[in-house]
Amino acid sequence: MNLPLHIARRYLFAKKSHNAINVISMISVCGIAVATMALVCALSIFNGFTDVVARTFSAFDPELQISPVKGKVFDPTGTKIEQVKALPEIAFTSESLEENALIKFADRQEPIVLKGVSPGFEKMANIDRLIIDGSFTLREGDVENGVIGAGLAMFLGVRAGFIEPVELYVPKRNERINLANPSTAFTQSEAFVRGVFALNQQKYDDQLFIVSIDLARELLRYEKEISSLDIKVKDGYDIDKVHSKIKSILGDEGLVVKNRFEQQADLYRMVNVEKWVTFLILSIILIIAVFNVVGSLTMLIIEKDEDVRILKSLGANNKLITRIFLFEGWLITLVGAISGLVIGLIICLLQQHFGLLKLGSTPGAFVIDAYPVSVQAWDIVLIFITVNIIGFLAVIYPVNNLRKRL
Repeated sequence: MNLPLHIARRYLFAKKSHNAINVISMISVCGIAVATMALVCALSIFNGFTDVVARTFSAFDPELQISPVKGKVFDPTGTKIEQVKALPEIAFTSESLEENALIKFADRQEPIVLKGVSPGFEKMANIDRLIIDGSFTLREGDVENGVIGAGLAMFLGVRAGFIEPVELYVPKRNERINLANPSTAFTQSEAFVRGVFALNQQKYDDQLFIVSIDLARELLRYEKEISSLDIKVKDGYDIDKVHSKIKSILGDEGLVVKNRFEQQADLYRMVNVEKWVTFLILSIILIIAVFNVVGSLTMLIIEKDEDVRILKSLGANNKLITRIFLFEGWLITLVGAISGLVIGLIICLLQQHFGLLKLGSTPGAFVIDAYPVSVQAWDIVLIFITVNIIGFLAVIYPVNNLRKRL
């Protein structure tokens, strides 16, 4: 039997002669538990928001995307690209060509992102579930159509099926502007709006107009160039392994392959920065809570002065006595950490299944109605280690004072 640990456990859990020390010890445990619970809930909510963003953007962001390192476009008929397309892990690919443009309808005009896509885009993005008006139809014979974001459609005052087309203007490449007649610096075309989509993301809903890649090439004066090659991986294959395989094939061809997180690197970086800044702030609060452990342990040492003298009379050395109070402080930290983790996980589980904490009072005002929660094992491990390290270090101070007195 470990005698110092047994005595420390008795001091913490058994009834004490002075209720004040017992209460202070329990307050210390509760303080650490609350701080630990806050860490679990905060990190899990940030994980939940990251998952929501990933699910939302995944509609337009392909599983893998090949794009040029420099410049805006590249030739998709190169040998390396053909090797990539021939990989057995790839279900299908879709070509995209993007450029800034100007859209005009009646007396309204707005800068937009013009996105030309090949026929495979419809399967790639599963866009049918995003269409809120009309259908995803980009071409009918020789008639050019387009699909517009809901916010942009509202600003222009258009709907699917309007008999009047929208006008598209794109600056001519490698041509000087004629100040006498600036309109000659633009390539112009028309497209009928056949569908309206809503992704509930301003980046897409307020700026994006999707047309066929043939129309985009005509406006931009390209023959076969594309901005990106979007890739759908077959079910059952590991995307990360396919990502690495494509990267090795491309080599230093001047092309880069990105997964969904890399395509939205700025957004995910911002969410992660907010997550870890919150973790740091709550860790500082945890350090403040740990001061209760220092106080309660100091008072316990004073209260147990007579016990210390009895133990020394029975032959206990200074090392055994200091280890008793060292274990006492560590037990307070450990019990608080485990309690906080359990309570935090229970709260996250309840929030995940019942949505107790709402984002707003009006249902449907946001993409989701309740705060999203996603518990990750590594976060729990990190929280447990952090809490215990802070608690264990705090205990050293009062124990060292005791060692000097003995």
